Amino acid sequence: MTCWAVNPPARVLVVGGGYTGQRFAAAAAALGARVWLTHRGLTPPESGPATGLPWLRFDPDNGHGLELPEGITQVLVTIPPDSGGSDVALEQLLDPLRRQAITWLGYLSTTGVYGDAQGGWVDETSATEPNLRRSQARLRCERAWLSSGLPAQSFRLPAIYGPGRCPFQQLQAGTARLVHKPGQVFCRIHVDDIVGTLLHCLQLPAARRPALLNVSDDCPCPSSETLGYAAHLLGCKLPPLQRYADIAGQMSPMALSFWADNRRVSNRRLCHELGYQLRYPSYREGFAASLQEERQAAGRAAGS
Repeated sequence: MTCWAVNPPARVLVVGGGYTGQRFAAAAAALGARVWLTHRGLTPPESGPATGLPWLRFDPDNGHGLELPEGITQVLVTIPPDSGGSDVALEQLLDPLRRQAITWLGYLSTTGVYGDAQGGWVDETSATEPNLRRSQARLRCERAWLSSGLPAQSFRLPAIYGPGRCPFQQLQAGTARLVHKPGQVFCRIHVDDIVGTLLHCLQLPAARRPALLNVSDDCPCPSSETLGYAAHLLGCKLPPLQRYADIAGQMSPMALSFWADNRRVSNRRLCHELGYQLRYPSYREGFAASLQEERQAAGRAAGS
Protein backbone atom coordinates (compact mmCIF):
# COMPACT_ATOMS: atom_id res chain seq x y z
CA MET A 1 0.00 0.00 0.00
CA THR A 2 1.33 3.43 -0.94
CA CYS A 3 1.97 5.68 2.04
CA TRP A 4 -0.53 8.53 2.35
CA ALA A 5 2.33 11.02 2.80
CA VAL A 6 4.07 10.58 -0.55
CA ASN A 7 1.60 9.77 -3.31
CA PRO A 8 0.60 12.46 -3.97
CA PRO A 9 2.99 14.42 -1.71
CA ALA A 10 1.13 15.47 1.45
CA ARG A 11 1.25 19.05 2.73
CA VAL A 12 0.29 18.98 6.40
CA LEU A 13 -0.58 21.86 8.74
CA VAL A 14 -0.42 21.24 12.49
CA VAL A 15 -2.35 23.97 14.29
CA GLY A 16 -0.75 24.02 17.72
CA GLY A 17 2.82 22.79 17.94
CA GLY A 18 2.68 21.57 21.51
CA TYR A 19 3.50 18.20 23.02
CA THR A 20 1.34 16.02 20.76
CA GLY A 21 1.50 18.30 17.73
CA GLN A 22 5.29 18.19 17.59
CA ARG A 23 5.48 14.41 17.82
CA PHE A 24 2.86 14.02 15.09
CA ALA A 25 4.63 16.56 12.88
CA ALA A 26 7.96 14.78 13.26
CA ALA A 27 6.38 11.41 12.43
CA ALA A 28 4.57 12.78 9.36
CA ALA A 29 7.75 14.47 8.12
CA ALA A 30 9.67 11.21 8.57
CA LEU A 31 7.18 9.55 6.22
CA GLY A 32 7.86 12.15 3.54
CA ALA A 33 5.14 14.75 4.15
CA ARG A 34 5.83 18.48 4.02
CA VAL A 35 4.79 19.79 7.44
CA TRP A 36 4.20 23.22 8.97
CA LEU A 37 3.41 23.91 12.64
CA THR A 38 1.96 26.97 14.34
CA HIS A 39 3.18 28.69 17.50
CA ARG A 40 1.87 31.62 19.54
CA GLY A 41 5.00 33.10 21.08
CA LEU A 42 7.51 35.47 19.52
CA THR A 43 9.70 32.55 18.49
CA PRO A 44 9.04 28.82 18.00
CA PRO A 45 10.35 26.27 20.49
CA GLU A 46 14.12 25.86 20.41
CA SER A 47 14.01 22.16 21.19
CA GLY A 48 11.69 19.22 20.69
CA PRO A 49 10.93 16.58 18.09
CA ALA A 50 9.81 19.15 15.49
CA THR A 51 13.03 21.19 15.59
CA GLY A 52 14.05 21.93 12.01
CA LEU A 53 10.51 21.96 10.60
CA PRO A 54 8.96 25.25 9.42
CA TRP A 55 6.95 27.16 12.02
CA LEU A 56 4.27 29.81 11.43
CA ARG A 57 3.17 32.31 14.05
CA PHE A 58 -0.56 32.15 14.78
CA ASP A 59 -1.65 34.49 17.56
CA PRO A 60 -4.74 36.41 16.42
CA ASP A 61 -5.31 37.90 19.88
CA ASN A 62 -2.10 39.86 19.33
CA GLY A 63 -2.62 40.66 15.68
CA HIS A 64 -0.85 37.66 14.16
CA GLY A 65 -3.21 35.85 11.84
CA LEU A 66 -2.16 32.91 9.71
CA GLU A 67 -1.61 32.95 5.98
CA LEU A 68 -1.98 29.33 4.97
CA PRO A 69 0.71 27.76 2.82
CA GLU A 70 -0.51 26.83 -0.65
CA GLY A 71 -1.87 23.38 -1.28
CA ILE A 72 -2.49 22.16 2.27
CA THR A 73 -3.98 18.66 2.10
CA GLN A 74 -4.19 17.52 5.74
CA VAL A 75 -4.73 19.47 8.96
CA LEU A 76 -4.39 18.54 12.63
CA VAL A 77 -5.95 20.91 15.18
CA THR A 78 -4.55 20.42 18.68
CA ILE A 79 -5.29 23.73 20.43
CA PRO A 80 -7.94 23.79 23.16
CA PRO A 81 -10.80 26.27 23.39
CA ASP A 82 -9.80 29.63 24.84
CA SER A 83 -10.89 30.91 28.25
CA GLY A 84 -14.21 32.00 26.76
CA GLY A 85 -14.87 28.58 25.24
CA SER A 86 -14.18 29.63 21.65
CA ASP A 87 -12.00 27.81 19.12
CA VAL A 88 -9.69 30.39 17.58
CA ALA A 89 -8.61 27.96 14.86
CA LEU A 90 -12.22 27.40 13.82
CA GLU A 91 -13.00 31.12 13.85
CA GLN A 92 -9.89 32.22 11.97
CA LEU A 93 -9.09 29.31 9.64
CA LEU A 94 -12.35 27.65 8.62
CA ASP A 95 -13.02 29.81 5.56
CA PRO A 96 -9.40 29.70 4.30
CA LEU A 97 -9.34 25.92 4.77
CA ARG A 98 -12.56 25.54 2.80
CA ARG A 99 -10.79 27.16 -0.14
CA GLN A 100 -8.10 24.49 -0.13
CA ALA A 101 -8.33 20.85 -1.22
CA ILE A 102 -8.34 19.39 2.29
CA THR A 103 -8.59 15.59 2.31
CA TRP A 104 -8.50 15.13 6.11
CA LEU A 105 -8.81 17.22 9.24
CA GLY A 106 -8.15 15.76 12.67
CA TYR A 107 -9.41 17.48 15.81
CA LEU A 108 -8.04 16.48 19.22
CA SER A 109 -10.98 16.43 21.63
CA THR A 110 -11.38 14.88 25.07
CA THR A 111 -13.12 11.92 26.66
CA GLY A 112 -14.35 14.51 29.15
CA VAL A 113 -17.29 15.05 26.77
CA TYR A 114 -18.87 11.89 28.24
CA GLY A 115 -19.06 13.34 31.73
CA ASP A 116 -19.31 11.08 34.77
CA ALA A 117 -20.16 7.42 34.12
CA GLN A 118 -19.66 6.43 37.79
CA GLY A 119 -16.90 4.03 36.78
CA GLY A 120 -18.83 2.46 33.91
CA TRP A 121 -17.69 1.98 30.32
CA VAL A 122 -18.28 4.55 27.59
CA ASP A 123 -17.86 4.24 23.84
CA GLU A 124 -18.47 6.51 20.86
CA THR A 125 -22.23 5.84 21.00
CA SER A 126 -22.52 6.88 24.66
CA ALA A 127 -24.34 10.05 25.63
CA THR A 128 -22.26 13.21 25.85
CA GLU A 129 -23.14 14.90 29.14
CA PRO A 130 -20.06 16.84 30.26
CA ASN A 131 -20.18 18.48 33.67
CA LEU A 132 -16.99 20.53 33.45
CA ARG A 133 -17.02 23.83 31.56
CA ARG A 134 -13.84 23.00 29.65
CA SER A 135 -15.36 19.71 28.47
CA GLN A 136 -18.58 21.45 27.47
CA ALA A 137 -16.51 23.85 25.36
CA ARG A 138 -14.62 20.95 23.77
CA LEU A 139 -17.90 19.32 22.81
CA ARG A 140 -19.15 22.51 21.15
CA CYS A 141 -15.89 22.88 19.21
CA GLU A 142 -15.89 19.22 18.23
CA ARG A 143 -19.42 19.48 16.86
CA ALA A 144 -18.54 22.65 14.96
CA TRP A 145 -15.60 20.99 13.20
CA LEU A 146 -17.64 17.89 12.38
CA SER A 147 -20.38 20.04 10.84
CA SER A 148 -17.94 22.34 9.01
CA GLY A 149 -18.18 20.58 5.66
CA LEU A 150 -14.52 19.56 5.87
CA PRO A 151 -13.59 15.83 6.03
CA ALA A 152 -13.13 15.97 9.80
CA GLN A 153 -12.50 13.33 12.44
CA SER A 154 -12.60 13.99 16.17
CA PHE A 155 -10.23 12.01 18.37
CA ARG A 156 -11.41 11.82 21.98
CA LEU A 157 -8.41 11.62 24.29
CA PRO A 158 -8.04 10.85 28.01
CA ALA A 159 -4.96 11.89 30.00
CA ILE A 160 -1.91 12.08 27.73
CA TYR A 161 1.44 10.81 28.98
CA GLY A 162 4.86 10.09 27.55
CA PRO A 163 8.44 11.32 27.95
CA GLY A 164 8.38 14.31 30.28
CA ARG A 165 4.72 13.69 31.14
CA CYS A 166 5.04 10.84 33.64
CA PRO A 167 5.17 11.02 37.47
CA PHE A 168 8.94 10.49 37.62
CA GLN A 169 9.89 14.12 38.21
CA GLN A 170 7.27 14.56 40.95
CA LEU A 171 8.44 11.42 42.72
CA GLN A 172 12.06 12.52 42.58
CA ALA A 173 11.20 16.03 43.76
CA GLY A 174 8.99 14.78 46.58
CA THR A 175 5.89 16.54 45.25
CA ALA A 176 3.89 13.48 44.15
CA ARG A 177 0.67 12.74 46.07
CA LEU A 178 -0.61 9.20 46.60
CA VAL A 179 -4.37 9.61 46.83
CA HIS A 180 -7.02 6.91 47.19
CA LYS A 181 -10.65 7.46 46.27
CA PRO A 182 -12.68 4.23 46.42
CA GLY A 183 -13.83 3.05 42.98
CA GLN A 184 -12.12 5.89 41.09
CA VAL A 185 -10.27 5.01 37.89
CA PHE A 186 -8.49 7.06 35.25
CA CYS A 187 -7.80 6.37 31.60
CA ARG A 188 -4.71 7.43 29.71
CA ILE A 189 -2.91 7.15 26.38
CA HIS A 190 0.75 7.40 25.42
CA VAL A 191 1.45 10.29 23.06
CA ASP A 192 2.98 7.93 20.51
CA ASP A 193 -0.26 5.95 20.36
CA ILE A 194 -2.10 9.18 19.58
CA VAL A 195 0.37 9.75 16.75
CA GLY A 196 0.03 6.13 15.68
CA THR A 197 -3.76 6.40 15.62
CA LEU A 198 -3.66 9.56 13.50
CA LEU A 199 -1.27 7.98 11.00
CA HIS A 200 -3.36 4.80 10.93
CA CYS A 201 -6.50 6.79 10.09
CA LEU A 202 -4.69 8.77 7.41
CA GLN A 203 -3.75 5.49 5.77
CA LEU A 204 -7.37 4.25 5.74
CA PRO A 205 -9.74 4.94 2.84
CA ALA A 206 -11.84 8.01 3.61
CA ALA A 207 -15.00 5.91 3.79
CA ARG A 208 -13.56 3.88 6.69
CA ARG A 209 -12.65 6.86 8.86
CA PRO A 210 -15.23 7.28 11.63
CA ALA A 211 -16.20 10.80 12.64
CA LEU A 212 -15.67 9.96 16.32
CA LEU A 213 -12.89 7.85 17.76
CA ASN A 214 -11.84 7.14 21.34
CA VAL A 215 -8.07 6.84 21.74
CA SER A 216 -7.36 5.16 25.07
CA ASP A 217 -5.25 2.24 26.25
CA ASP A 218 -6.45 -1.11 27.61
CA CYS A 219 -5.91 -0.38 31.29
CA PRO A 220 -8.20 2.00 33.20
CA CYS A 221 -6.96 1.98 36.79
CA PRO A 222 -6.53 4.07 39.95
CA SER A 223 -3.86 6.76 39.95
CA SER A 224 -2.31 5.08 42.99
CA GLU A 225 -1.52 2.06 40.81
CA THR A 226 0.30 4.07 38.16
CA LEU A 227 2.21 6.07 40.76
CA GLY A 228 3.26 2.84 42.45
CA TYR A 229 4.63 1.46 39.20
CA ALA A 230 6.52 4.68 38.48
CA ALA A 231 8.13 4.45 41.92
CA HIS A 232 9.03 0.81 41.20
CA LEU A 233 10.79 1.81 37.97
CA LEU A 234 12.74 4.51 39.79
CA GLY A 235 13.47 2.35 42.80
CA CYS A 236 12.17 5.04 45.15
CA LYS A 237 9.66 5.14 47.98
CA LEU A 238 6.07 6.22 47.60
CA PRO A 239 4.71 9.20 49.53
CA PRO A 240 2.25 8.46 52.36
CA LEU A 241 -1.19 7.33 51.24
CA GLN A 242 -3.88 9.99 51.64
CA ARG A 243 -7.62 9.48 51.50
CA TYR A 244 -9.40 11.71 49.00
CA ALA A 245 -12.14 12.47 51.51
CA ASP A 246 -9.55 13.80 53.96
CA ILE A 247 -7.79 16.16 51.56
CA ALA A 248 -10.49 17.26 49.10
CA GLY A 249 -11.06 20.42 51.11
CA GLN A 250 -7.43 21.42 50.59
CA MET A 251 -7.47 20.91 46.81
CA SER A 252 -7.72 23.69 44.24
CA PRO A 253 -10.78 23.77 41.96
CA MET A 254 -8.59 22.58 39.08
CA ALA A 255 -7.26 19.64 41.09
CA LEU A 256 -10.77 18.71 42.21
CA SER A 257 -11.99 18.75 38.62
CA PHE A 258 -9.71 15.85 37.72
CA TRP A 259 -11.52 13.70 40.29
CA ALA A 260 -15.02 14.80 39.29
CA ASP A 261 -15.57 12.26 36.50
CA ASN A 262 -15.14 8.50 36.74
CA ARG A 263 -15.33 6.37 33.59
CA ARG A 264 -13.70 3.57 31.65
CA VAL A 265 -13.14 4.42 27.98
CA SER A 266 -13.58 1.68 25.40
CA ASN A 267 -11.12 1.48 22.50
CA ARG A 268 -13.00 -1.29 20.70
CA ARG A 269 -13.69 0.82 17.61
CA LEU A 270 -10.04 1.78 17.26
CA CYS A 271 -8.42 -1.57 17.99
CA HIS A 272 -10.99 -4.10 16.80
CA GLU A 273 -12.96 -2.36 14.05
CA LEU A 274 -10.12 -0.28 12.57
CA GLY A 275 -7.32 -2.72 13.40
CA TYR A 276 -4.94 -0.38 15.19
CA GLN A 277 -2.46 -2.20 17.44
CA LEU A 278 -1.51 -0.22 20.52
CA ARG A 279 2.20 0.30 20.94
CA TYR A 280 1.68 0.69 24.69
CA PRO A 281 -1.41 -1.30 25.78
CA SER A 282 -0.95 -0.14 29.38
CA TYR A 283 0.97 2.37 31.46
CA ARG A 284 3.50 -0.36 32.31
CA GLU A 285 5.00 -0.54 28.83
CA GLY A 286 4.50 3.18 28.32
CA PHE A 287 6.16 4.28 31.56
CA ALA A 288 9.17 2.03 30.96
CA ALA A 289 9.66 3.36 27.43
CA SER A 290 9.17 6.96 28.57
CA LEU A 291 11.74 6.62 31.33
CA GLN A 292 14.23 5.14 28.89
CA GLU A 293 13.68 8.02 26.46
CA GLU A 294 14.02 10.59 29.24
CA ARG A 295 17.30 9.07 30.38
CA GLN A 296 18.63 8.94 26.83
CA ALA A 297 17.75 12.61 26.33
CA ALA A 298 19.44 13.52 29.62
CA GLY A 299 22.55 11.63 28.55
CA ARG A 300 22.70 13.47 25.24
CA ALA A 301 22.27 16.81 26.99
CA ALA A 302 25.04 16.00 29.45
CA GLY A 303 27.39 15.07 26.64
CA SER A 304 26.73 18.13 24.50
